[in-house]
Amino acid sequence: MATVLVVDDEFGIAELFEAILTDEGHRVLTAINGRHGLEVLAEERADLVFLDYMMPVMNGAAMLSELASDPALWCIPVVIMSAMSEAGVAERCLGYAAFMHKPFRIDQVIALTERFLGKAGELRC
Repeated sequence: MATVLVVDDEFGIAELFEAILTDEGHRVLTAINGRHGLEVLAEERADLVFLDYMMPVMNGAAMLSELASDPALWCIPVVIMSAMSEAGVAERCLGYAAFMHKPFRIDQVIALTERFLGKAGELRC
């Protein structure tokens, strides 16, 4: 079982991720913005992060930058999520592992999770 952190200020999205990934056998942590996400990671390591791009307090780009500069966290794969195009997000975000456009499909979440964690939920870092 892997631990997945979902950082999104939309509670419905975080709840949907929790339902999907729990059904897939993973443990899910949630955070409402980038700052809160960093606090969660300081307490408990995640194997994968789904990170919303646009959030109050600390956006996805700022959190991604913090993760990249932390030797203990830089190798955690991060999936950036946004309603913006990937080209618009990529200008401001460096080092993300994948991009997922909002709205997304459940099968996309499962496929990206398997891509980074494998079928058995083991981190491939």
